[in-house]
Amino acid sequence: MPKIKIAPSILSADWNKINKEVKEVEPYCELIHVDIMDGIFVSNKTIDAEFVSKIKTKIPLDVHLMVQEPSEDYISGFIKAGGSIITVHQEACGDLKGKLELIKGQGAKAGVSIKPKTPLNAIKDALNIADMVLIMTVEPGMAGQKFMSGPIGKIKELRRLKPNLDIEVDGGINPETIGIAAEAGANVFVAGSSVFGKKDRVGAIKELRESIKQ
Repeated sequence: MPKIKIAPSILSADWNKINKEVKEVEPYCELIHVDIMDGIFVSNKTIDAEFVSKIKTKIPLDVHLMVQEPSEDYISGFIKAGGSIITVHQEACGDLKGKLELIKGQGAKAGVSIKPKTPLNAIKDALNIADMVLIMTVEPGMAGQKFMSGPIGKIKELRRLKPNLDIEVDGGINPETIGIAAEAGANVFVAGSSVFGKKDRVGAIKELRESIKQ
């Protein structure tokens, strides 16, 4: 089983003081998760590559593109802005393998994400290219949603298929749900409001770790 990684999502942070927010959690987590929404693939719209380029951190930026058919230039912009892992959605890419190869060709790690109702079979041809698979446990597009248990079977199946792959979960992750996802085989956990929504962010991250039975 790969190393456990906690990835606080800046979607729930205060963007007006983003570097102060990131600095507070940085020593206690492995990744900083950056949600990018285009207003097309999902209804909300968020930050751009220029904003991401201003984030100062010593740990990898995990950039999740909830974006319809992101172009080569668009993807390149986020890699140049500091994205270490770029994740695209299977449902938003006509040529998924091509997009993953493009990301890797530019020196970043490539991730693929699927929505709660998308079957694992939809990404089977991409599994030998992807460095990470993100299985959504809420419908993408909004912070603070309730964890959906339906995708748990996909996490278990994927872990059987790929014992060493980074399997990320995003959506409704808190001290009650993180153990369920970890037991199924996930090892990378995106936490937005359950970290940045708390006064004691460090304590919140520690509580998430303690809730995973190793």
